[in-house]
Amino acid sequence: MQTLKLGMVGAGFVARFHTRAIMQVRNTEIAGITSRTRARAEALSKVVQENRLGEGRVYPNIAEMANHVDAIAIYVPNFVRVEIVEQIVDAVEQGAELKGVICEKPLARNVKEARRLIELVEKAGLKTAYFENQIFMKPMRTQLAQLEPQQRTMGPLVLTRSAEEHGGPHEPWFWDPTKQGGGVLCDMGCHSIAVGWYALTPVGKPPTFLEPISVSAECALLKWGLPQWRQKLLQDHGVDYAKTPAEDFTTGIVTYRNPDTGQIVKAQFTDSWMFEKQGLRLFMDGMGPGYAFEVNTLNSTLQVFIGDVAAEAVADAEMALEKATASRGLLAVQHNEPDLYGYTDENEDAARAFLAGKDAFLPWSYGLEVTRLVMAAYMSAERQKTIDLTDPTIQKELETFVPLIQQGRGAEVLHVG
Repeated sequence: MQTLKLGMVGAGFVARFHTRAIMQVRNTEIAGITSRTRARAEALSKVVQENRLGEGRVYPNIAEMANHVDAIAIYVPNFVRVEIVEQIVDAVEQGAELKGVICEKPLARNVKEARRLIELVEKAGLKTAYFENQIFMKPMRTQLAQLEPQQRTMGPLVLTRSAEEHGGPHEPWFWDPTKQGGGVLCDMGCHSIAVGWYALTPVGKPPTFLEPISVSAECALLKWGLPQWRQKLLQDHGVDYAKTPAEDFTTGIVTYRNPDTGQIVKAQFTDSWMFEKQGLRLFMDGMGPGYAFEVNTLNSTLQVFIGDVAAEAVADAEMALEKATASRGLLAVQHNEPDLYGYTDENEDAARAFLAGKDAFLPWSYGLEVTRLVMAAYMSAERQKTIDLTDPTIQKELETFVPLIQQGRGAEVLHVG
C-alpha cells in the first residue's frame, strides 16, 4: 500500500486530535512536525513515535520539513494562515516536491484572505484538502446511505438544523476576535453551515450543487459578556471582552435553490460557547417528504457515573468527552471521538486523493464558499436584515467585507453587560 508522508505545521490541540485520528488510518504516516513552540512539537513527536505512526521528526521550519514529506497539514491559528501558506509555496518554488496541502477549518478569517490562499496554492500547482470533519462523520454518511431510496422516491431533504455547542475554546487566540476572525460564528458556525448544506444536497450531487440565495443571522454576547465571566476570561486567557468582545451565540438560516428543479430548501444553524451540559454537543437533524434523521453526539452507547468520593481520581475530564464540563455525576463517554467526529475519514480521504494526484473531496475552493457564507451571516447580523446573495452589489461587498467584530469593534454591535 502506498503511504502519504505527512508533515504537520502546528502541534496544539487540533494537531493532537488529528494524530489520534491517524492511528486509525492505514495510508498515512506522520513524517514531520514543525511548530513555533518546540516543546509542543517534541511532545507530539513522542506520541507519534510511541504509537509507531511515523518518524515524527521535529523540524526547525517549514522549508526544511517540506523536503522530507509528501503533503503538509496546516494546524496553526487563523491569523497566521496566509504567512504559513506563503512559506509552503516558497519551499515548493525552491524545489520541494509536495503533492498537496491540508487546511483545517475555517480556511480564512474573511473572503479576501481565502482568495489569497487559493491564489498561492494554484500558483504552486498544489492539490488541496479543506478539513471540515462534520461532513465526514459516519452518522451523517450512514443516514444519507440509509435514506437514499427515500430521497430518490420522495425527493431530497428540504430542511436541516445543525448545531455545535460547548463551554468555550481551549486557547486564548480563539477568544480574540481580531486573531480568530470573530467569535463562535467564525469558529463553529463554519461547521454548522457546511454540514447543513451537505445534508440538504441531493444524492449524487457535488457539495456546492445547491445555490445559496440568502442568509439571515443573529449574533449575541450572552454569558461571556457578564462581568464575572468577563473577569474569568481576562484572568484565564488575557482577553478583555469589555474592550474587544466577540459573540458567544449565533443562529441563522441559509436558503438554497436547487438549480435543476427550482426547489427552495433551508438550513438552520445554531452555535454557542455557553453550553452548560456535559461538554461538546453536535446536533443535526433533517426533514424530507415522509422521512427524517437526527444525530446527537451526547447520546452515547457508554455512560459512566462518578460520585463525589471518587471524583478526585479523575485526571482529565476530557478523557470522556471533548470540552467536558464535569468530572463527576452521570457522564456521556465517547470512546472514539476522532472517528465519531469525522477526523479519521477526512484524513484517509485526503491521503487517497493526494496519492492519486487529485484534490480531496472538499478542496480549498469549497472552504472559500463556506467563508463567504460565514461573512454573509456576519453582514446580516450587523445590518439586521436578510442578505440577498444573488445581488451583484452584495457579492462585490463580500469580497472585501471584514465584520466589525473581527476588526475589534464588537462593542458597536454586541451588548456587554
